[in-house]
Amino acid sequence: MSSRNNLANFGSLKGKRVFVTGGGSGIGEAIVSAFAEQGAKVAFIDIAAAASLALCEKLKAEGHEPAVFRECDIRDIAALQDTMKMLAKEIGDFDVLVNNAANDQRHKLEDVTVEYWNDRIAINQRPMFFTCQAVADGMKNKGGGSIINIGSTSWHISGGGYPVYTTTKAAVSGLTRGLARDLGPYNIRVNTVTPGWVMTERQLQLWVDEKGEKLIDENQCLPGRVQPGHVARMVLFLAADDSAMCTAQEFIVDGGWV
Repeated sequence: MSSRNNLANFGSLKGKRVFVTGGGSGIGEAIVSAFAEQGAKVAFIDIAAAASLALCEKLKAEGHEPAVFRECDIRDIAALQDTMKMLAKEIGDFDVLVNNAANDQRHKLEDVTVEYWNDRIAINQRPMFFTCQAVADGMKNKGGGSIINIGSTSWHISGGGYPVYTTTKAAVSGLTRGLARDLGPYNIRVNTVTPGWVMTERQLQLWVDEKGEKLIDENQCLPGRVQPGHVARMVLFLAADDSAMCTAQEFIVDGGWV
C-alpha cells in the first residue's frame, strides 16, 4: 500500500465523531487509526483490552486526536447500547458508525448446535442491527450520518467450512439495503464494505498457509495481498462527504476475486 503521505485527506472527516466495533486489532485497528489520522474523534469497543489500550497509546504518541476505548462484549446488547450512550455523552452524537466486529471461527455443519448457532448470530449479526438503532436518533438530530457495515466475500465465493458465518455475512447486505431505505430521508447513508482475504495477524497465524497463498494467487486479479489499510481507506471514503450520494451499496475490496 502507498505511503499514507500520498493518500487522500478527507477534510470533511476532521472533527467527526466515529464509533467502531472491534477496533482493537486487525481491520478494526486499521479503521480506528485511519480515522484518527484524519482528525476524527474515534470511540471504539473490543473485548481485547490490552491491544486496544496499546492502540490508544500509539495514536496519542503519534500526535493524533486521542481515541476513546471501552471494553464491551457485543453479545450483551444492553451493555453495548449503554456503552454507546455513555460514549455519545462523552464525545458527542456519532456522525459515523462502523460495524466491524466479527468472528470467522471455522465449524462443520454436523457440529452446529442451537447454542453455537445462537452464539455466532450474537457475535456476527445481531449487534449490527442494535448499533444502528442506537445511533439513529443522534444522526437524525445532526441532520445526517454514515453507517458502514463490514461484510465478507466468503458467501460470494461459496466459501465452505463456516456455514453460520457465511449466513450472517450474507445478511449484512439485507440489513444495509433495508436501513438505507428507512434512514435515507434523514440523510443517513448506509453501505457495506466487503473485504476479501485480508492479511490480518489472525489470518496469517491461522489460515494463510502455502495452500492459501496459492489460492490467493490463482483467484485475485491483482498481485499482492489485501491489507487492513486497504479496507480502511474505503471506509474513510464512505464516511466522508465525498460519497454523499452513495447508499444501499456494497463496495468490495478483494483484489478482484469476486
